[in-house]
Amino acid sequence: MAWINTISPDEATGELKRYYEEAKKRAGRVFNIIRVQSLNPPVLAASTRLYVTLMHGPGSLTRGEREMLATVTSWANNCFY
Repeated sequence: MAWINTISPDEATGELKRYYEEAKKRAGRVFNIIRVQSLNPPVLAASTRLYVTLMHGPGSLTRGEREMLATVTSWANNCFY
């Protein structure tokens, strides 16, 4: 299994700390999918904007349906969601 260095929420400063705080407000904690992008805050910002747009933006699916699709897709890929 690969190992990726990350910056923990306790070590985060500046822009990264702000992104981590936003993640905590959204989800209650900083999940690994956020931490794995911690060495490149601009990428983290772009990824977060994409996620928020997909999960919270207008569309024909409800938020629950979107979460269900994400969960089933993660399960099919043997990933934790």
